[in-house]
Amino acid sequence: MIYIKDEEFIRGDCPMTKEEVRILSTAKLELKENYRVIDIGAGTGSISIQISTMCTSGQVIAVEKDEEALRVIKLNREKFGASNLTIIEGEALAVEKDIDLLFDAIFIGGSGGNIEDIIRCYDLKLKTGHNMVLNFITIDNLYKAMNTLKGLNYEVECMQVSISKARGKSYMMASNNSIFIVTGKKQ
Repeated sequence: MIYIKDEEFIRGDCPMTKEEVRILSTAKLELKENYRVIDIGAGTGSISIQISTMCTSGQVIAVEKDEEALRVIKLNREKFGASNLTIIEGEALAVEKDIDLLFDAIFIGGSGGNIEDIIRCYDLKLKTGHNMVLNFITIDNLYKAMNTLKGLNYEVECMQVSISKARGKSYMMASNNSIFIVTGKKQ
């Protein structure tokens, strides 16, 4: 399994899940080569592209509403030859009814403020015994997501990740935003 470095992705003016968080999040999905996975709020596509390299005989669907992010994810799909990646343009709740598939794993990286409704809708598309993994920078969304998952009888785990890297000649440590990674296993 090869993990893609941040600098390999085309970025544009979009947020991107950083390499270390991407590695942890995809590990928490417990992926297998033939899995069908959906990435909601796909942004630049860094998670979708990474998953496509891991689920080589599976299928990856990326849902994104932002025009700039859609442009970038299409460029990244082409750059990495991610032929098993389908991009769905639109807001997650608006396109949900058109996605008539069951998934082996669900990743939620962006919610547009609708995290509880997104979890409830896409819960119906996740196979029992499989994982939904969510990334957050705000405590408000973290709280809402964990309560919603618990209410749906998921086994819930949460970790906070803070990454600092040495920069410059003095090796001063510069940190990114802390990220909460929530894993819900559907019971």
